[in-house]
Amino acid sequence: MRSISRRALFGACMACGAAHAGLTATPAQAQGAWSPPASAQRCPSRWGANDRRGSMNHMTPERMRDAAGMIREGRKIEIGHMLTQSMPFFGTRRFDVHLKQQFMNPQANRRGSNEEIVITELAQVGTQLDAFPHQTIGDETYNCVNVPGISSRGGFTEMGVETVGTIMTRGVVMDIAGLKGTETLPIDYEITPQDLQQALDRQRVELREGDAMLINTGWAALWGRDNARYVSGCPGLGVAAAEWLIERGPLLLGADNWPVEVAPSRTMPHASLPVHQIALVLHGVHLLENMKLDELVAAGRSEFCFVMQPLRARGFTGSTVAPAAMF
Repeated sequence: MRSISRRALFGACMACGAAHAGLTATPAQAQGAWSPPASAQRCPSRWGANDRRGSMNHMTPERMRDAAGMIREGRKIEIGHMLTQSMPFFGTRRFDVHLKQQFMNPQANRRGSNEEIVITELAQVGTQLDAFPHQTIGDETYNCVNVPGISSRGGFTEMGVETVGTIMTRGVVMDIAGLKGTETLPIDYEITPQDLQQALDRQRVELREGDAMLINTGWAALWGRDNARYVSGCPGLGVAAAEWLIERGPLLLGADNWPVEVAPSRTMPHASLPVHQIALVLHGVHLLENMKLDELVAAGRSEFCFVMQPLRARGFTGSTVAPAAMF
């Protein structure tokens, strides 16, 4: 979709953010049901009709070298959750681990072997990266690719998560919870463009094209402690804030909640996770969900070398991941 069409479609949402000047979320302005733009309005993408990489086109050798140059202290902070059976899950998603009984090899040195069987949905559990086929507008995903046309018994034949590859770029975390002076934002708090800019000013950092742009809401404090509340809703990006970030050319958008966006949406209460469609389908920007950002925020690191390797799982809708911040 051409940028002018996007502005026309979402411009009205920018005004909604002004209502949230303080910590307490205020009632959103009245909105009608959200209707995604037609195929002719949103395609081809900015990278052309045949593009299948979207924002990953920003992953250049130059950005990788620049990111590597940010590693000066030799420190690493894991910014993903550990995979455990006590994680929060949605619907029929699961992560069941069954240890296989020790097998003793017959040779004289008595070499024992331990393994496990895992029954899980690898693409959509734990800290996870969404690939484009994960979300659609009707039966079309990013760049108006027809989803039935790329579906097969063994997964997607185009844009599966294996096409993403290793990511190494500059990362920036915007601490919205810290900006508001709280550990955790209220469950219905919708982050606005003003919040994002104020957080950047407070942290004395700027966004650059090709950044991994991450949001700290504090919601991860509930992970494994109150899973029912964790999945019941969450604070996160509003539509206007998501558009504001996307205009700055992110490599990906991430947050320490389960959908990156506020859920349910406040500016578009009749829409189901509209930021998912805006980011993944309209703009080709991957979403990184369920992050663990508390240690990074406590360390006072606003920018760092962001490193992540999705699983090379052919045709998957996404991947459980273990991202790291290095500096």
